[in-house]
Amino acid sequence: MTAVNAHAAASGAVVMNLTLHRLERALRERVRYRYVRPQVLQEGDAFRIQSPNCSRKIDPSGGLIDIALLVPHEANRWCLCSRDHANASWEPQLQNAELDAALDLLCVDPDRQFWP
Repeated sequence: MTAVNAHAAASGAVVMNLTLHRLERALRERVRYRYVRPQVLQEGDAFRIQSPNCSRKIDPSGGLIDIALLVPHEANRWCLCSRDHANASWEPQLQNAELDAALDLLCVDPDRQFWP
């Protein structure tokens, strides 16, 4: 690995770490289910968010369920997906958006797409 490649890899890791902390901080300020602690898991360049299912609509025992998936695109743009639990698939809710816009939608969730 060249010094340039090593520096690029280290820079990418720092950016992903900062993004992870930014997501965790934004989730602490969300509107719904503020008393539970969601988890942010890094999967490659994407971030999957899980939370205890307080309403017990998806998991009657209140276990962890997938809430959202944030997938990066070019030029600091993101796709925000909600989980379709019935079909075990991810559904895009916001595409080609800035991270702030994606976090606003996720944390306010006016249509209960993410926090069932």
